[in-house]
Amino acid sequence: QVQLVESGGGLVQAGGSLRLSCAASGRTFSSYAMGWFRQAPGKERESVAAISWSGGRTYYADSVKGRFTISRNNAKNTVYLQMNSLKPEDTAVYYCARGAGMLVAGTWWRQNEYDYWGQGTQVTVSS
Repeated sequence: QVQLVESGGGLVQAGGSLRLSCAASGRTFSSYAMGWFRQAPGKERESVAAISWSGGRTYYADSVKGRFTISRNNAKNTVYLQMNSLKPEDTAVYYCARGAGMLVAGTWWRQNEYDYWGQGTQVTVSS
């Protein structure tokens, strides 16, 4: 059983930064792509970013491109989401997820491409 545990969320003012972490259990973390999603109140969960198993390929939603950076440390079984220039519209619960297979540019944003999910961490950006 794979467990994903997010941390690093909190309350920040607009323009500020946060770094989210997602720690994964298991010895095969480095074999899987990982993604970050978010869900704002009253809205559907949406994709934010994804990273290949090696870290060599990354994907971003247009809404966060240039502000957020996804990265991973396979030695620590951890994936990160560095969030800069935060906006009130970034307020949401952020979830990490494990890719079920290889992620590609055309499908990385689909939730059914991921098989394990964390419980989420709240990010609140005040104006």
